[in-house]
Amino acid sequence: MSILNEPAVQPLDEYNQNLIAQVHPLNWVNPTPAPRYDLVVIGAGTAGLVVAAGAAGLNLGLKIALIEKGLMGGDCLNLGCVPSKTLIQSSRVAATVRDARSFGICACESVEVDFATVMQRVRRIRSEISPHDSANEFRQLGIDVFLGRAAFRDSHTIEVDGTPLRFKKAAITTGARAAQPDIPGLAETGFLTHETVFSLTVRPTRLAVLGGGPIGCELAQAFQRLGSEVTLFHNKSHLLDREDAAAADLVEQSFVKDGVHLLLNSTVTRVEQTDAGKVIDYQHQGSTKTVVVDEILIGAGRSPNVEGLNLEAVGVTYNASGVVVDDYLQTTNPRIYAAGDICMQWKFTHAADAAARILIRNALFAPLGLGRSKLSHLVMPWVTYTDPEIAHVGLYETEAQARGVETETIQIPFQEVDRALTDGETNGFVKVLLRRGSDQILGATIVARHAGEMISEVTTAIVRKQGLKALSQVIHPYPTQAQAIKQAADEYYRKAFLNPTIQLLLKLVAKLS
Repeated sequence: MSILNEPAVQPLDEYNQNLIAQVHPLNWVNPTPAPRYDLVVIGAGTAGLVVAAGAAGLNLGLKIALIEKGLMGGDCLNLGCVPSKTLIQSSRVAATVRDARSFGICACESVEVDFATVMQRVRRIRSEISPHDSANEFRQLGIDVFLGRAAFRDSHTIEVDGTPLRFKKAAITTGARAAQPDIPGLAETGFLTHETVFSLTVRPTRLAVLGGGPIGCELAQAFQRLGSEVTLFHNKSHLLDREDAAAADLVEQSFVKDGVHLLLNSTVTRVEQTDAGKVIDYQHQGSTKTVVVDEILIGAGRSPNVEGLNLEAVGVTYNASGVVVDDYLQTTNPRIYAAGDICMQWKFTHAADAAARILIRNALFAPLGLGRSKLSHLVMPWVTYTDPEIAHVGLYETEAQARGVETETIQIPFQEVDRALTDGETNGFVKVLLRRGSDQILGATIVARHAGEMISEVTTAIVRKQGLKALSQVIHPYPTQAQAIKQAADEYYRKAFLNPTIQLLLKLVAKLS
């Protein structure tokens, strides 16, 4: 059995060999197909793994097949969450040591990053986590695991390298891959993506990152802190342009402090390999300029993995954004569903997980469409893992305005949060968006070093339809940075009490008490 995703498993050291042994065993023998499967899942990334394991784990005797052509675990294990956050943690440690003097700690010698060891740790952590997503693990759950290429033959049959699997229902969870920008000379010169960057063993001295979205920003900051000279190109006026502008501005300030060279409002026009390095021509403020680097990392855009599935044969509609589904994750073929990056705008592991649970319910346990769940009912938080992190849930103020919803905002800067002061992490805030005249939470943005650990409290309140008043009643341990959320709730109460009518009423109550 060949490895179809070789760039993701280089170098072939002990850790990557163990990874392969778990998620694409070379000696794997596909099982004899069942006469008919209740559900066949194509793609063993997060969505596919959750669908297969969730359906099999109900112990109802359902026959489930799972097909993967590359590495089980998909982007999250192999190319995304696990390796990137491992790398980011090493970069944060390096930054903390460099800033140690401000805490009264003398790092008497300059910080030296052993890049080869950093990347070895990335491979080791990935290897240690891989058994959770392994072929053997899913076989032990009673799932028939097929390693190979899948394609639809008809609305009842999927072929895996020529072997037919008959199915009652099918799920497409093949994910997406890094897109390649149409830049002259880029393909010939060579470049890295998030799918290949974790195979590096030697640190690029000069690194260009194309794209100021979440992937580009996370990796640009990490490599700068690990010792590369990073130039970040972005064609908008500020980084992370889909996020709250004030939040993105704090990240930009952090990048400048770290030494990242930001080229905003810039468009790369051509790339060429020379003896001096990779020459990048770009347009900035009406003139053409040049930067020379050793490596180019593409951090912009994703393309759906629809090739080779023969979707036309089963009437499944797709476009440049991926497979087309309705709010129930059903494709244009009612027997076939999809979930995850292949069909959703939310390209997050936790979004794929949540959608997979909807798919199980709708595909297997909604006879005649009764009891189906909608994707649009999900309340989806997300985090950009820069330093500081940006975590968000719900509406942005601009979105509320576009819907004609009147809002008010409560913002607590971390300069007013005791634990942030003791930690030396005051570069951030908690911002809560409310429906004007009420405590209904429409959305929230948190900027903090560990904002991702804080956003779920607000998400829970939105899901449970609890207003900001409810969070004021929650006792938060002191001192914690999450206390900023309670301070926001208390600020809502303070503003409410400033209402003249309420003040008059309170004075009357106080006199009668």
